[in-house]
Amino acid sequence: MRFYLLQLVLLVSLSACVHPQIQTQAKTSVNNVRLMPASVIMPDGYVLPLKAWPSIDAPTINSFSTNFPGAVVLAVHGFNDYSNAFEVVANRFAQHSITTYAIDQRGFGATSQRGIWPGHSIMRSDLVATVKLLCEKHAGQHLFLLGESMGGAVILSALQPLEQTCIKGVILSAPAVWGWQIMPWWQTMPLTLLAHMMPGYTVTGESLDIYPSDNIDMLRALGKDPLIIKETRIDAIYGLTDLMDAALLNSTVLNMNALILYGERDEIIPPESFCAMLENLPEQAASGWRMVLYQNGYHMLSRDLQGEVVIQDMITWIHNQNAPLLSAQEVVQGGSRLSVFSECNKL
Repeated sequence: MRFYLLQLVLLVSLSACVHPQIQTQAKTSVNNVRLMPASVIMPDGYVLPLKAWPSIDAPTINSFSTNFPGAVVLAVHGFNDYSNAFEVVANRFAQHSITTYAIDQRGFGATSQRGIWPGHSIMRSDLVATVKLLCEKHAGQHLFLLGESMGGAVILSALQPLEQTCIKGVILSAPAVWGWQIMPWWQTMPLTLLAHMMPGYTVTGESLDIYPSDNIDMLRALGKDPLIIKETRIDAIYGLTDLMDAALLNSTVLNMNALILYGERDEIIPPESFCAMLENLPEQAASGWRMVLYQNGYHMLSRDLQGEVVIQDMITWIHNQNAPLLSAQEVVQGGSRLSVFSECNKL
């Protein structure tokens, strides 16, 4: 009875409330999407800051003098983070004939309207537009996507249009798939209520005993970085949950080459979400995805203390999507290693 009373209160409250805020967009299109040295200009004129880490031995475009002509990676950061998240990864990639680009997504890093949720549809279109520009710039080289957490969710939600581009494959590092269908009601109800009644209310998460990584020095550095968002609007969390839900639902159509990475110690994306995604995925034998479950991995896998192991797996896979991975922690659908999560027992 108490549960239904709460639902009634919620519905009555929402009938006279404000709505979660979404970024305003230009009403006219500039129709001149372009790649600049330090930014990407979107169709509406919005500027996405861009960082690039050229391969140390970057081959000439269309030069296939070696078995590996070089590759290009577009990296997409997680929630409240920005392009600098891939500094270590990109520098290691550069040593192995891999050029890396990373954007600041709308509302994050050095973008305008920072802290305001942009809406996941525009995030998808930004990603696809950037991919198309890089396909043109690097014709003749393989282009991969690397998405960390929220970045992985954006990729998953955009699979259909991405399949129409030159993308060779995707790396999903701890993809954010903790959507509405997985969250318990005692989390979804207050989130919905606050997002509609107090959308500008901010939270920090400082009181939560949750660690995204075991690399404490790295976490302390992030805490001092002015481009990291530390006070998050509640309506941005609401928008993120919408995106995560869309990503989970769309994981059923992951038919391209993919390397999915997850850590047994991930305290951000709960095991039930990971297991739900795994259940949604197409049959592994008929698709191109592979999965690695790191025994000592947390959420920020490539920046954990064991991050070098993760990065090396990425490099190996980018060079050859069928090669054995050095971590030797790969799992298969229905494999015994998944038993570490009781939520995966039905698979």
